[in-house]
Amino acid sequence: MRWLANTHTRRWHLAHGPAGTGPLYQGRFKSFPVEEDEHFTTLCRYVERNALRANLVGRAEAWRWSSLWHRVNRSRSMTLDHWPLPRGHQWIDFVNDAETEAEWKSLRRPVN
Repeated sequence: MRWLANTHTRRWHLAHGPAGTGPLYQGRFKSFPVEEDEHFTTLCRYVERNALRANLVGRAEAWRWSSLWHRVNRSRSMTLDHWPLPRGHQWIDFVNDAETEAEWKSLRRPVN
């Protein structure tokens, strides 16, 4: 991710001249180990819910470029790894429900 962000930033500055300096993105890419099963589930739900949260679709599984869409439609155009935990029978409904305040806090905690 660092290489990608740096390369994109350099190319953007080259194409647009010295319109600005420094990174194009607000912060550096960060990664944190996921240590708890519950946090893993919260993170996966957050990722699969992104298009719904952005109001790009009415339901998360309708976003054609998401892992959830590929899984629901049994797409063979993308290889998805197996999760280390079961998703549960109500996973799609769970993804479509809004996150709780506790889930938001658990998502923000590592970044802070």
